Amino acid sequence: MKRSRTQNSFINVMTGMGGYIINTLLGIVCRMVFTRTLSTDYLGISGLFGDVLKMLSLAELGIGSAIVYALYKPLAVDDKEKIASLVKFYGKCYRLIGVIVAVVGVALLPFLNIIVKEPPNISENLYVIYLVYIFNTSSTYFFSYRSSLLSAAQQNYLVVGLSYIQTILQSILQMIVLYTTHNYMLYLMIQIVGIFIYNVSISYVAKKKFPYIADKDIKPLKKEEKKGLFDNVRYLIVIKVCGMLVNSTDNMIISYFKGLSTVGLSSNYTLLSSTLNALLVQVFNGINASIGNHNALEDKAKRKKLFDCVNFANFWLFGWAAIGIVVCSTDIVKVFFGENYVLGISIPIALAVNFYIQGMQNAVWSYKNTLGLFKYGRYLLIATAVLNLGLSIWWGNKWGLFGIYLATSVSRLLTNAWYDPYMVHKYAFGMKVWGYYAKYIVYVVIICITCGICYFICSFIHISSIADMLLKLIICTIIPNLIFSLIFFRTEEFKYLKNTALGFMNKFKKKISRR
Repeated sequence: MKRSRTQNSFINVMTGMGGYIINTLLGIVCRMVFTRTLSTDYLGISGLFGDVLKMLSLAELGIGSAIVYALYKPLAVDDKEKIASLVKFYGKCYRLIGVIVAVVGVALLPFLNIIVKEPPNISENLYVIYLVYIFNTSSTYFFSYRSSLLSAAQQNYLVVGLSYIQTILQSILQMIVLYTTHNYMLYLMIQIVGIFIYNVSISYVAKKKFPYIADKDIKPLKKEEKKGLFDNVRYLIVIKVCGMLVNSTDNMIISYFKGLSTVGLSSNYTLLSSTLNALLVQVFNGINASIGNHNALEDKAKRKKLFDCVNFANFWLFGWAAIGIVVCSTDIVKVFFGENYVLGISIPIALAVNFYIQGMQNAVWSYKNTLGLFKYGRYLLIATAVLNLGLSIWWGNKWGLFGIYLATSVSRLLTNAWYDPYMVHKYAFGMKVWGYYAKYIVYVVIICITCGICYFICSFIHISSIADMLLKLIICTIIPNLIFSLIFFRTEEFKYLKNTALGFMNKFKKKISRR
């Protein structure tokens, strides 16, 4: 029986969040083993090379996003011929990208000593470690393109399910290796094998679900279809480049001004915020394909109604999490990584602000991507990137870590944080954006007041490290959700989300009772 959009979204979200929670808890334990068996410089290397590889991912040039958007319509009407042609074209592009990433990555080897000014305190060769990272990334492009088909077909639960099985087993093996050998290279080798097995597995599942994508006589895309795809890719190039300059340069700037050890210290805080962001993004990853299907079949009024509900959920989740980052992150770092890794309160505040600003764009981005509105606002992102780099260097030199993180928030607020909602309302809904801005301000005020209440209450908690952390987490769970519920329980968005959740619970109970 074919599932509805809502059912697919629910399964995707639950699978994504459930697997991610398990994986994250295991990841925290793995990081604890990492910090206790290897020096801080290894953390710095992981963060730094991670950012370098994000830069190299620019070789993808947005082809993935363009193809996924192109797949929504043929999947909605079950056009097998078009689906197979798109996937074949996608595969050719990604294999070429894998080669480009490898070549460019190797070409950057002579410039590593510019980024890493002081030799790190490690026993392995830095260049060998870098080559392992390059191989790990480039090889992925030869297999992973088929996972996008599953995601576009509202079956992202298969993608994330296999991913979490792989990472859980991989993390367990890595912890054992680190604890018994303290060998970073073996740690990386396990990661390579794990990712290779996952890529082969997801490719097999995609062919099993859509066997016609492996046919030998697949028709190539028409010239006009390729032109449409490459037009979108051209628009996405700017988005990708600017996104990299905004999201993947902080560790490089920190390394330049403060050294690798400071990257390692700050990485525990950024790990918490990025982990929360990745967890909550599972919600939007889970519903993106359903939104794309909805947008392909429904009118502007229905699009706007669903958007308001998605945006409200966006505020609730990211607002709640931002409060937790401000109030609880220092206690979490202290418990799991040690007192030596604790930084001042200004760092959690700066990270929480950036986390919320970026997170509140998810609903907007979901509609922008699923409607193919790639060409709008792409040049404004250049201003975001230039502002971020300029302010990061200026404020980083002046205020250190706080200045670098603050620069990212300010650059976003002054550019795409206001323009993208305007663009989506104009071209996707055909209406003014002022209502969205008004809600945004109201949401921010409510979050600030709620955060102040939580911080004030938690300031009186002084028992022990673990007890303090647990009590603060409980307070930051109960109070924000209670306040949000009391304020919004009469709104249409709240009623929609509540009724949707209750509907699923009732269906689940009926299925259980039948068994």
